[in-house]
Amino acid sequence: MPTPTRKPSRPKGQGQWALGHREPLNKNEQSKKDDNPLNVRQRIEGVYAHRGFDSIDPADLRGRFRWWGLYTQRKPGIAGGKTGILEEEELDDKFFMMRVRMDGGQLNLAQLRTIAGISKEFGRDTADVTDRENVQYHWIRVEDVPEIWRRLEAVGLDTQEACGDCPRVIMGSPVAGVSTEEVIDPTPQIQEIYDRFIGDKSLSNLPRKFKSTIGWLPDSPYEVNDISLIGAHHPEHGPGFDLYVGGGLSTNPMFAPRLGVWVSQDDIVEVWVNVVRIFRDWGYRRLRTRARLKFLVKDWGAEKFREVLESDAYLGRKLPDLEQPPVPEKLLDHIGVHKQTDGKYYIGVAPVVGRVSGTILDQLADIAEKYGSDRVRATPLQKLLLLDVPEDKVRDAVVDLRAIGLEAEPSNWRRATMACTGIQFCKLAIVDTKDRARDLVEELEKRVPELDVPISIHVNGCPNACARTQTADIGLKGQLVTDEAGDQVEGFQVHLGGGHASAASLGRKSRGLKVASADLGDYVERLTRRYLTARSEGETFAQWVHRADDAELQ
Repeated sequence: MPTPTRKPSRPKGQGQWALGHREPLNKNEQSKKDDNPLNVRQRIEGVYAHRGFDSIDPADLRGRFRWWGLYTQRKPGIAGGKTGILEEEELDDKFFMMRVRMDGGQLNLAQLRTIAGISKEFGRDTADVTDRENVQYHWIRVEDVPEIWRRLEAVGLDTQEACGDCPRVIMGSPVAGVSTEEVIDPTPQIQEIYDRFIGDKSLSNLPRKFKSTIGWLPDSPYEVNDISLIGAHHPEHGPGFDLYVGGGLSTNPMFAPRLGVWVSQDDIVEVWVNVVRIFRDWGYRRLRTRARLKFLVKDWGAEKFREVLESDAYLGRKLPDLEQPPVPEKLLDHIGVHKQTDGKYYIGVAPVVGRVSGTILDQLADIAEKYGSDRVRATPLQKLLLLDVPEDKVRDAVVDLRAIGLEAEPSNWRRATMACTGIQFCKLAIVDTKDRARDLVEELEKRVPELDVPISIHVNGCPNACARTQTADIGLKGQLVTDEAGDQVEGFQVHLGGGHASAASLGRKSRGLKVASADLGDYVERLTRRYLTARSEGETFAQWVHRADDAELQ
């Protein structure tokens, strides 16, 4: 009897709406189809805030709440080894992380005081500055959420689409409008995007999150966002923006390619929204692990993406070609004292790994008021800026900022260390990050005070790279490791030599290079001293790492 001929298997559909695949292919897509996530606000205000945590529908709690900046936080006392084992409801505490949206990282004095007051009254004095120019609270009760929203919205802030499968906060240069090096300030366009499209239900169901950065200066990690617009001069059209699309880190890190187009300031908004629409229509929805825009861009390539963007279905016209502009030397962190275009000064300060508090932010507001400033900015490197300080008041302001733990002249260790939320509050984390990173900074300041160049250390509690592990000089990805006694303890996989701008690179992973958390100080000291001894003139840490033998990196 002849063997039946097998029909060739058809490739699985990716759930792309543009191809007519509208039926949800996983529970997340089903939840979004069942009810637009933005609608959950009505239930929070009308039901859950009155009936309490136990009344919350699970589909809202672990899904739609995110569109209003709310994640359940990790129940205290659950070890990192349980992170991937327990069900989500077993990890849930009855409190929330709340993310305040601050597009462009901009705050005025009234907004800063409001954020501080909410932290102290409702968040047990928590307020972390994130690497996406947000502030995050913890310990928020659902009963208090409507009042928090009322206070935020009274000063022009909110939490709408701060999380979820939607356009999240639009990062901008923290010195937009005041930098002497800036040619175009795109703050009006960031505001227009916010006003027109944040909360737009036609864009609130994307395949996954969508991250943006728009700014003239290289002070944001432009290679690892879904869309980035960075300042560039065109030989005929003058100043405008270079367009990158499809970057992201996490478990499949990819740098965004340039599309090779010049975008005028007037075209920023329409280019931005049409990139979002392409993602909405063509993005992969079958597997969450392949749903970010970077996977579509990788499969299509930059040339096809540009062709679709310029097609009649989206932008409807050609954009001018742009040759590769000069690559920035490095990302700017704006730490220290810098002159503004109006003759006043801004002061960039470094909280330790982004951890502040409502109390500190209130004190920062007092200092701003004392020196006549109404503007504070957050940066993509977990730092804060105080703007508009008169020249004769700068030194006094630096002293006052130091007194509340905000250092304008930090050590190179403090200046370049970041950390994600970690196991204290995050349900995905495996290890402690904030406290460990803070202690590491203190250790290294004592052990290697002679460090004369910043070496960036990014500490992450899991593989998701919220602290951009792969683009740090020393990236630490949290995991359990086996110590010399054979016990499983908190530790990190080590990535070395990552970077942005002219040093753009994903960190090198040497085989088996893992370090117990307790041994981090010894390891980083040893590695740093080898670099300081072996470097050639002008050689950066990352450059040394990429030429060093594996044995030197152990």
